[in-house]
Amino acid sequence: MKIIKFSKTGRTTFWISFLSGSFLLVSYLIARADFLLITGFYFVIIAAVINMLVLLYELLEFLNNTSEKKSSGNSVLLLLINIPVTVLYIFIILNSNP
Repeated sequence: MKIIKFSKTGRTTFWISFLSGSFLLVSYLIARADFLLITGFYFVIIAAVINMLVLLYELLEFLNNTSEKKSSGNSVLLLLINIPVTVLYIFIILNSNP
């Protein structure tokens, strides 16, 4: 079985975004504090911009660099996983308010 390789930048960006967003969601669901909802909204906007910049960087690396194609391409796919996760989290927030 092959080990899937990711670039360090893509992997780190994915994990920081995923874990921070998950922490904010769980914190909001437990505390129901409005400031967490506002913080989460700003987090989604900032994380989307950062993820898009890293995604474009990884895509350019994938298209230009022939030696590291596999890890950059895998990182692009890894970063794209954050999109449905964000949509799911927004759906959970919208359906959790009484």
